Amino acid sequence: MIEPDRPHHDVAPGEAPLDSDGIAASVWGYLIGLALAGGLSIASFVIPTSGLVWAPAIPVAFIVFAIAQMGVHLVFFLHITTGPDNTNNVLALAFGVLIVFLVMAGSLWIMDHLNHNMAPMSQIMSMQR
Repeated sequence: MIEPDRPHHDVAPGEAPLDSDGIAASVWGYLIGLALAGGLSIASFVIPTSGLVWAPAIPVAFIVFAIAQMGVHLVFFLHITTGPDNTNNVLALAFGVLIVFLVMAGSLWIMDHLNHNMAPMSQIMSMQR
C-alpha cells in the first residue's frame, strides 16, 4: 500500500497508486507488462535470423533479453518493487536466487570433479572380460 503523502510520480511501475480508478489501472499495468514481455519474446526469435546483431554477440543478446524478461515479470506481474511494504517479497526473491545459485554451482562442481573419481577406461574394459 502506498502512503498518502507520497507524490504520485514516486510510484514504481508495478505499484498501484491509491488515487487510481482501481481495476482499470491494474489492467493497464498488466497490458503494458504483456506488451513488453511479448515484445521481448518476439525479439529473441527475430534477432538470430535478421542479421541485426553480429553473430558472435547473439548469446549476449539472449542473456540481455532474458534478464529484461525477468525484470518485466517481477515488476508488472509479481509486483516486486522497492516500496517499503515489499521488503519481505524482495528478501524472499533474494533467498530464492541464492538457493538456485547454490544448486547450480554445486551441480557444476560435482560434474567437473566427477571424472577424477572414475576408473580409467582401460581398467573398466578389463573388468568386463
